[in-house]
Amino acid sequence: MMKTHAPTGPVQPSPSPSASVEGVLALAQGLRQEVGSNFHDQIAEAMYHDAARIADRAVTRAGETPQATLDRTIDRLVTSRVWGFPLMILLFTLVFWLTIAGANVPSGLLAGLLIDTVYPALHAGASAVGLPWWLSGFLLDGVYLATAWVVSVMLPPMAIFFPLFTLLEDFGYLPRVAFNLDHLFKKAGAHGKQSLSMMMGFGCNAAGIIATRVIDSPRERLIAIITNNFALCNGRWPTQILIATLFIGALVPAHLAGVISALAVVGVAALGVLLTFVVSWALSRTILKGEASAFSLELPPYRPPRILQTIYTSIIDRTVFVLWRAVLFAIPAGAVIWLSANIHVGGASVAEHLVNLLHPFGLLVGLNGVILLAYIVAIPANELVIPTILMLIVLVTGASSVGEGAGVMFELDSGTGTMALFHANGWTLLTAINLMLFSLVHNPCSTTIYTTYKETGSLKWTAITALLPVVLGFGLTFAVATVWRLVAGG
Repeated sequence: MMKTHAPTGPVQPSPSPSASVEGVLALAQGLRQEVGSNFHDQIAEAMYHDAARIADRAVTRAGETPQATLDRTIDRLVTSRVWGFPLMILLFTLVFWLTIAGANVPSGLLAGLLIDTVYPALHAGASAVGLPWWLSGFLLDGVYLATAWVVSVMLPPMAIFFPLFTLLEDFGYLPRVAFNLDHLFKKAGAHGKQSLSMMMGFGCNAAGIIATRVIDSPRERLIAIITNNFALCNGRWPTQILIATLFIGALVPAHLAGVISALAVVGVAALGVLLTFVVSWALSRTILKGEASAFSLELPPYRPPRILQTIYTSIIDRTVFVLWRAVLFAIPAGAVIWLSANIHVGGASVAEHLVNLLHPFGLLVGLNGVILLAYIVAIPANELVIPTILMLIVLVTGASSVGEGAGVMFELDSGTGTMALFHANGWTLLTAINLMLFSLVHNPCSTTIYTTYKETGSLKWTAITALLPVVLGFGLTFAVATVWRLVAGG
């Protein structure tokens, strides 16, 4: 093996013909001869040919009939001023109907397995090994039930909704939605690219806030960040779907229940879009005044959906990720709820004191103390709202009113068990409607709040982003409750 030594002084490059000026000129002359004398003409001709081909596809000249292509035919419908929005509403209604209709059976099966079968077996095992009541209650009635409810409520609808939503994204439809909304955002004094970040917010508000980086104007980016919470994130879909199925669908015959429930969810999502425009308009004319910027939106070509890959990707990247995040938050939340329900002060549990403290204000805005406490506990993740509400009802307000003992879970489905529990604890149609509205307009989750601070670097704008939806939510639910009671006469 040859041994080498590090040089002790500056290394002098050895002269090379190719490194000299003469060598470079000689190499260029040789290459010029290889490509021929008309090389530049060929490049210019190719560029003009491509430009003409693109223009022929994109430009319709006076007196010419547009070239009929599949993309143009579809775009004439989905981006039409007449048919664009009705088709969008119809398509999303179909997605929600498939989610609602398809999630009932697997949700009931999961609840039957995890709650009706595994839960009693775990209690029997805890009794057999002599676990003290407080330890078995903490682990099973608190931690395990919260986790089981999260899985039962969230997994089936997410496993259906996310693949369908991803198929629309892969097909190329979501950019057309942004195209349809661009003009409205300009009218609201916001940037057209806010439509893109809003669509991202329907998956996750934290991701939607990060997506606002595509907006160059700091003023318009702040508007997009503050209003992104009005896009229903994936953690709020289970609440919307469950409550709509239980209360709204029950108002019509069974064969129409799925469609009406889906329309109710679409209506709430559409209200969120409307609030985005209204709040953007208000911000752009008050604390964030300025002119809206213009931008160019390129519509991608339609692509055949890759169904198997889409299903795999959406389940692994979205469903499993969101479910795992919800389970991680559900474990400590279940523990906190059980402790608050079993630590007594002055003859009542801590949770009962909190529920009773919040209940008068909750009734004023058409909700109740359980719902308000659930939203406080569920600040770490929106996915915890429904499981937290159910646990608080069972452990605090008394599931015995529907024939069950405290800590013994009912069948978690969209049937009589859950409805009996809600009705026995004073829930009405007004409670359900206002819960759906408050689920849309309330404080962001902790992840979204933290992301807002990281993106803005400002406590002021983070506080506005977190508190503005809460104020609007209470104002909206109070208005609905007031009108409802005036019309109902009580």
